[in-house]
Amino acid sequence: MTRIGVVTFPGTLDDRDAARAIRLAGGEAVSLWHGDADLHGVDAVVLPGGFSYGDYLRAGAISRFAPVMGEIVDAAHKGLPVLGICNGFQVLTEAHLLPGSMIKNDHLHFVCREQVLSVDNVDTAWTRDYTVGEKITIPLKNQDGQYVADERTLDELEGEGRVVFRYEGWNPNGSRRGIAGVSNAAGNVVGLMPHPEHAVEAGFGPDGANGPRTGTDGLRFFTSVLTALVG
Repeated sequence: MTRIGVVTFPGTLDDRDAARAIRLAGGEAVSLWHGDADLHGVDAVVLPGGFSYGDYLRAGAISRFAPVMGEIVDAAHKGLPVLGICNGFQVLTEAHLLPGSMIKNDHLHFVCREQVLSVDNVDTAWTRDYTVGEKITIPLKNQDGQYVADERTLDELEGEGRVVFRYEGWNPNGSRRGIAGVSNAAGNVVGLMPHPEHAVEAGFGPDGANGPRTGTDGLRFFTSVLTALVG
């Protein structure tokens, strides 16, 4: 069975949700501690949401120096699939596995809502079970969710097809060019602010086509990586 590690930092909130999403997709969830200097042979890694180290200094700034991150950075450069969700996305930018940075929402308030995303890139390890242009609904909850980068970096992301998701209908945090998620050049590392792990099981997700709380659009993040690893 494919083994996917889920990292827990002090202040992580959504590690158990990510582990459940992995199990629902058909994988084996493996707990990784921030102090580990060993990935325990996992086939992929999820950096879940929360407030790692209390978001002191900057969101994700301290986590970048955790022992486990040294292992993840090295493995990611060798092709290990890595998904950063919300705070995990912030950690990936701080670790320079993804370009850009995350700052306070432009309205300076915490936002929590069901968010529609447009899928722009299905060639990553985490998105191959989607279709280009598809609209999916994923819960969003953040305070430091505004994605920023200089114009040259934004142009490179656009030109290389590395914008993976955009906010649809409303930009909830002021992110540049409506960007909700990006990938590295190889497509094995993806980060996004919304929370796919909260949209994997009917009865507990956002509203969907079949009624209230029926949305499971996030599950395909996790089936995608299983397909990528097996295929």
